[in-house]
Amino acid sequence: MSRGGYRWAVVGMLWFVCMFNYADRQAIFSVFPLLKEQMQLSLVDRGVLASAFMWPYALALPFAGVIADRVNRKALILGGLVFWSLITLATGFATEFWHLVVFRALEGLGEAFYFPASMSLISDYHGKDTRSRAMGLHQSSVYAGTVLGGVVAGYCGDTYGWQLGFYVFGGLGVVLAAVLVLALREPIRGATEPDAVTSPPTWDVFRGAGEVVRIPMALMLTAVFVGANFVAIIFLTWMPTYLHDTFKMDLTMSGLNATLWLQAASVVGVICGGWLADQWSRQMAGGRPLVQALGLFLGAPLIAVTGWTLEIPTLVLAMAGFGFCKGLYDANIWASLYDSVPAHRRATAQGLMNSIGWLGAAFGPIAIAAGSARYGMGPCLSATSILYVGCGILLVVGTLVFVRSRPKEAVA
Repeated sequence: MSRGGYRWAVVGMLWFVCMFNYADRQAIFSVFPLLKEQMQLSLVDRGVLASAFMWPYALALPFAGVIADRVNRKALILGGLVFWSLITLATGFATEFWHLVVFRALEGLGEAFYFPASMSLISDYHGKDTRSRAMGLHQSSVYAGTVLGGVVAGYCGDTYGWQLGFYVFGGLGVVLAAVLVLALREPIRGATEPDAVTSPPTWDVFRGAGEVVRIPMALMLTAVFVGANFVAIIFLTWMPTYLHDTFKMDLTMSGLNATLWLQAASVVGVICGGWLADQWSRQMAGGRPLVQALGLFLGAPLIAVTGWTLEIPTLVLAMAGFGFCKGLYDANIWASLYDSVPAHRRATAQGLMNSIGWLGAAFGPIAIAAGSARYGMGPCLSATSILYVGCGILLVVGTLVFVRSRPKEAVA
């Protein structure tokens, strides 16, 4: 296979790894009603269970980024895949609430190493002319995995019990890792930017993070990611339960409708967002973050509708529209960051930004659980639209102040 063809094959291979990454983490939300009955879990208990994944995941990410900047990324990706797949398999054997908390925490720890390593690896196969499209295509696996995890876990829960979905996903993840040992290759670091300035290797997480936090646009993108991820995690966590309780859907249908419309539209949005951002970035400085801002502004009113309507067709249309707009933002999360930081700090920057974004988002499931007890879940879901508006404003201001005010060649 030619190098041009193989660089897209790499995206395809990582697409499947990331699909299992998100299927594994999403599966538990579809079986929340069964866990509520079998383990007597309250709404807040289930919120804690959702957040149990996020805390270790977020805290490990900065270190995962530094490690990914220094070690073989193929080994890191496949080793992580095996680890979190075995933890997913073990989750099916849980019999107590604390078992689930421990397994969710370990799964978060294992999955933390995937994104810093994979995004850095993709950036060494795809230069600035194709980076948004490559990362956008890879991002579509997040949506596919979310749908797969929600639907399969819901169906297994309805038919065979909540444990089976975890056995299936865990076993298949180990098989995929065995296949990719032979197919995936580690690229030369900085291969797409041979003239990039690099610094001597260091394992000092604080030194690497220090370089990143001195870049104003990186800080702005991180702040926006906190808000956008906060909204996304709330919908991933609570929409299956909301549909089950409000619209009386069974686990299969609530898992399907909570993920399919939003995630399928996000696939379209992420492809369009990657293409549009590649076009805009050639024409003007800050093209990628401006595409993200567009997605946030357009998505805000649709989020508001999802929690207020009691008509299923309206809900489906609102979720699909929200998903498309979310895709516009998601396609450029890391490409925008990589345009702002040095090539030798990409994995560190990605790990740091992802860490802060998930630390902030970890409060979301618990906040909605507490708020729902007083105001109802629908209004709480709708209220998150305010965050989208605020994040869109931050992106526009950051682009104008920190990117557009500088020469294009300094930031492209």
